[in-house]
Amino acid sequence: MAKRRVAVDSDDEDPQSSQVSKRAKTEDSDSQGQQTPEKKSKVNGKTKDEGNSSDEGEVDIRDANEEGEEFEKRFEEENGDAIRRRLEARSQVVGGIAEHGIIECIEMTNFMCHPRLRFTFGPQINFIIGHNGSGKSAVLSAITIALGGKTISTGRGSGLKSFIREGQNKADVTITLKNQGEEAYRPNDYGKSIVITRTFTRQGASSWSIKSKDGRKISDKRDELAAICDHMNIQVDNPLNVLTQDAARQFLSASHPSDKYKFFLRGTQLSQLSEEYDSCLAHVNQARKILHQKKQALPELRATLKEATIRFEEASKAREQRHKADELKKELAWAHVAAKQHEMEAKFQEVAKAQQRLPKIQDKVDHAEAQFKQASDEVERYEGEFADLGNIDHLNQKAKELQDKIRLNKNSLNQFKNDGRDMDASLTGLNKAIQEYDIKIVEETRRMETHTLARREELNRKLEEAKQAVAAAEHAHRVVCDEKRAKQTATDECKQKGMAAQNQAKQAQERIQECNTMISRCKEREDNVLAPYGRDMKRILEQIKQMRWYGDTPIGPLGLHVRLKDQRWASLLRSQLGTLMSAFACTDPRDRPQLKRLFDQTRNHHINIIISERDEFDYSSGEPPANVLTVLRALEISDPYVLRILINQSNIERTVLAPNRKAGDDTLVGLRSGVAWTADFMRVTRYNEGGGSSIKLNRIAPGDPRHMLFTANDNATELRDWLEELRVAETTYQSASAECKRLAGMYNVITQESRTLDQREREALANLRKFKATHSQLQDEANEEMPAGVAHLQTAREEAEEEKKLVLQQFEDLTFRKTAINEAQNGLLTELNQVKKQIRTFEETRGLITAKVEEAVTHRLDAQKNRNHYAKKLEDEQRTVNDLEAVADTLQQEFTDWTARAREYCDPVENPRKVAVVQRQLESVQTALKERERKQGASVEEMTIEVNKAKADLDSVEHDLRTCAVINNNLKKSLVMRFDKWHEFRRHIALRCKLVFQYHLSNRGYYGKVLFDHVNQTLQLKVQTDDQAATQGRDKDPRSLSGGEKSFSTICLLLSLWDSIGCPLRCLDEFDVYMDAVNRRISMRMMIDTANASDKKQYILITPQEMGSTALGPTVRVHRMSDPERGQGILAFGNASA
Repeated sequence: MAKRRVAVDSDDEDPQSSQVSKRAKTEDSDSQGQQTPEKKSKVNGKTKDEGNSSDEGEVDIRDANEEGEEFEKRFEEENGDAIRRRLEARSQVVGGIAEHGIIECIEMTNFMCHPRLRFTFGPQINFIIGHNGSGKSAVLSAITIALGGKTISTGRGSGLKSFIREGQNKADVTITLKNQGEEAYRPNDYGKSIVITRTFTRQGASSWSIKSKDGRKISDKRDELAAICDHMNIQVDNPLNVLTQDAARQFLSASHPSDKYKFFLRGTQLSQLSEEYDSCLAHVNQARKILHQKKQALPELRATLKEATIRFEEASKAREQRHKADELKKELAWAHVAAKQHEMEAKFQEVAKAQQRLPKIQDKVDHAEAQFKQASDEVERYEGEFADLGNIDHLNQKAKELQDKIRLNKNSLNQFKNDGRDMDASLTGLNKAIQEYDIKIVEETRRMETHTLARREELNRKLEEAKQAVAAAEHAHRVVCDEKRAKQTATDECKQKGMAAQNQAKQAQERIQECNTMISRCKEREDNVLAPYGRDMKRILEQIKQMRWYGDTPIGPLGLHVRLKDQRWASLLRSQLGTLMSAFACTDPRDRPQLKRLFDQTRNHHINIIISERDEFDYSSGEPPANVLTVLRALEISDPYVLRILINQSNIERTVLAPNRKAGDDTLVGLRSGVAWTADFMRVTRYNEGGGSSIKLNRIAPGDPRHMLFTANDNATELRDWLEELRVAETTYQSASAECKRLAGMYNVITQESRTLDQREREALANLRKFKATHSQLQDEANEEMPAGVAHLQTAREEAEEEKKLVLQQFEDLTFRKTAINEAQNGLLTELNQVKKQIRTFEETRGLITAKVEEAVTHRLDAQKNRNHYAKKLEDEQRTVNDLEAVADTLQQEFTDWTARAREYCDPVENPRKVAVVQRQLESVQTALKERERKQGASVEEMTIEVNKAKADLDSVEHDLRTCAVINNNLKKSLVMRFDKWHEFRRHIALRCKLVFQYHLSNRGYYGKVLFDHVNQTLQLKVQTDDQAATQGRDKDPRSLSGGEKSFSTICLLLSLWDSIGCPLRCLDEFDVYMDAVNRRISMRMMIDTANASDKKQYILITPQEMGSTALGPTVRVHRMSDPERGQGILAFGNASA
């Protein structure tokens, strides 16, 4: 909203104005006003003073200053001379140039008929000239549109779209406002100029861009434009600032006097100020009505206060009875203190009794602790005996080896037995065949009579000698073979003993290597306790702490959080859990690659990475009964997260531990199913549906770092143990090496003897072949002497004999081998029995020690239960004592507080009665008081509150009414003063308008009057156009004037109204269309003189006439528009109609 500034003296007087000869006639120019009521409501009979002092009636003070005709004349007489002197003094004053609020330049793009047009205006007077149709009026329309004016006020269109050049989609108008001087608008932001651009399109969109002089965009809000116009007092919608030719002609000739009056009020902004005053007056009257309504409540409030006062006086009679109740309350307070003291003393006695029980329970705790220590010592002693017992792995291994040898020997003996049966059958058949051959030969020989008996006897003798030689050679060969077999047996025995000695030496050497490795690891662990888990483990853990992880920081090695309770399970758990002990765990899978790279960089490829979220689930449901030893119960795990990982990975909560396979199987049978690990490295399984299986577990290799896990002793003790093991292994190795050397020498001797026997066997075999050949030759000769049948039978018998000898020789060899194996088997059985006896002895001893350990553990558990029982009892008793002491302390504090509060309430009461007695009497008194209050409807306190509240309400309403009435009266007085000022402004402006109008008419030799009727709100013009007006005595109505006279009168009226407003812009369109040359020359000179005399005002005047005949000064700038283009073809509206 524009500033409400009424510019009574907005322009300096024109120094170039000439004196008017007919000035005396203006004194009667405003004598036509009548003091009749306005159309707005007014209370009859109320004067100005009554309107100020009355609160009961609604008074219209808007027309309080409407005076009569005499008053107007007196006002003109008092002020007319001063105004005329100012007009005369204009010739002595030159108007200044405005520092802000004027237009420096304007630029239009596609606006109306202009594709692009730019003007740079002068600071005072600007004429825009050009032929009709050149687009002169578009400048004023552009100024109105760019500065936020309404499109209808331009008279050129009803909407922004009508201003866009034909064939274009949008138009731009840019205005540069001067922004200098002390009253510049936001000079730090905008600088010396403000550039305002308005863009609008055919689609109806419109926007502003408000920039500084250097092109920086400051705002695009219309509110900012309104603030700029308000600051610079620019009113583009004011018809006096921008007046088109049509509006001026209609205003002068066709408008009603009431319309002219409204035009006058709007142009001077008096109408806006009047409307706001009317709104204030309506609010004042509304407030008066509300105050009158509130006054109606005062009698009711006074009656309420009086009624409450009467009831309060009646209630005051109960004060004596209340005083008695107060005394009883005091006694009751000290009765409570006495009761609390008795309760406190009783509680302190209870504390003393409870404290006396503590030493007795402490003695029982000490006794139970001693028993537990004794039982623990006994367990440790038996466990030491069990550890000293060692193991029988070597006996089990030897028994296994003996059993394997015995099994092989049994297989050999069974094979020998089968071979013997086959040989017996062969001998029986051969003997029968030989007997049959002998009978046939005898029979055949008996039939023969030969004359070669002597030769046959000689052949038979040689044949018998050859047979004896063959038998002797066979005996010699058999003796050599027997010696060779005996020597072979000795060789085998020596070889077996040598291999056993070599195995023992090898095992001792491996043990030495293992001991050296473990000694090195123990020494390494002295400096690095993390050595059992991998290389450079300390640096790995430091890097893990420094690195950033997606999940929790990885934890590991897991073995750091695990300790073995019983060392007899160490070897087994190293084998089964050793790999997990060096593992690491992380909660987020995305951390695994980074952790794996860290292990690979340190060559710890053996370390496993376990992905597991932190979930402390309850695993108790999967555990067996408490009397069954599981892997979990054999371990002590300090981290719950590690505990759950081992449960998930190896089911340690349900895996049973047992000393041997049978014990494990028996335990699982009792549990109906499950898995057991046994100390003899067996994995025993029992299934729910029945049946089971046993699998041999692998032992870890010598020198494996896992040997350093689950060690009970400290590092120094373990190092000493390994050094002792090394000494024993070296002694064993030296003894086994010496035995190997001795057996090697013996083997060499036996081997040499075996080679000698081989030579002898070859020689005996050669003799046997020679004697057999001789015997065969003699036999052939004898056969030749025999008949063919006897010879054939003899040959068959000899073949049977040879076969029989071969079978007998094989049987003899089989018998010898069987005897040797039986002898060896007996030795093996004897040795196996001895080994089994040793194992049984060890098992019996270990069973006894185990039974002692279990019994000692049972005793320790009992002692531990007793200790825990008495410790818990002591803790409970101590807690009870502490609770009693806390209660006693609380009671003591309460007693102290109650005593202090009782002293604050009243003085001590000696020997107060019991609480119940005093309470009964107090309740009786209070019951009586309540009965009185029931009858009265409220207590004394409530009555006091009610009286005070009623009085406060009455005082508050009376005070508010007085305050609001004073404020409302002051507001009405203020409005009266403001209306007085408003009427005074209107009178001054109207008088100035009259005189200035007459002054400007006198430049043409005319005489005229402006007749104001402020009561009826009308404005009339009267003009006389010749110097004989006094003789004719008739004023012309504007509608009867010629075109030139009418235009000149319009200019005079407009200049007189311009003299009354403060806007820095004056715009007038084609003011001289109907003027003749004389009127135009005088009007032009008059307007230029008025503009030069105006201070800080800018004039933009549009005319289609040339300016050649007008004298122009340095303050005038003429802008010529180009002639309209011709030959454009068909007009746009023709196309539209088509």
